Amino acid sequence: MPQTADAQRLSRIFQALSSDARVRIVQLLSGDVLCVGALSRQLGMTPGGVSQHLRILRDTGLVTAEKRGYYVHYALNVKTLSKWRNAIDGFLTAGLDTAPRTGDDPACQKKRKEDKRCVKRRRAASTRRS
Repeated sequence: MPQTADAQRLSRIFQALSSDARVRIVQLLSGDVLCVGALSRQLGMTPGGVSQHLRILRDTGLVTAEKRGYYVHYALNVKTLSKWRNAIDGFLTAGLDTAPRTGDDPACQKKRKEDKRCVKRRRAASTRRS
C-alpha cells in the first residue's frame, strides 16, 4: 500500500500538470530557456496568464527562474523532472506483474456468471410484459 507522503507527492505532480497550458510550457522549456514574453507569444496567452502558470510550476520546483537584466528567464529543473518521471513511472507500473488478471480470479468469474443470469432474467421479464 502506498504511503501517504507518496500519494501527496504524486497528487502535487498531477495537479501541476493538470493544465494544458502548463504541460505546453513544460514542452516549450524542454528545448530552450524562455522569458514570459516569448512563452506568451508561442502559447497565444496573455503574459499575466503565463506568469500565473509559471508561478505554479516554480512553486513545485519544476521550473527555475533567473533574472537577466529586465527579464526573467525560465528553464526546466532537470533534477526535479527526473524525480517526477521516476515517481510517475513507479506509480503507473506498480502491481503490473503481481495483479491478478480478471479472467484468472475465481470471484470475478462467479460475478460474471451471476451478472449474465441477471441480464437473462431481465430480458425474459421484459419480453413477457410486451
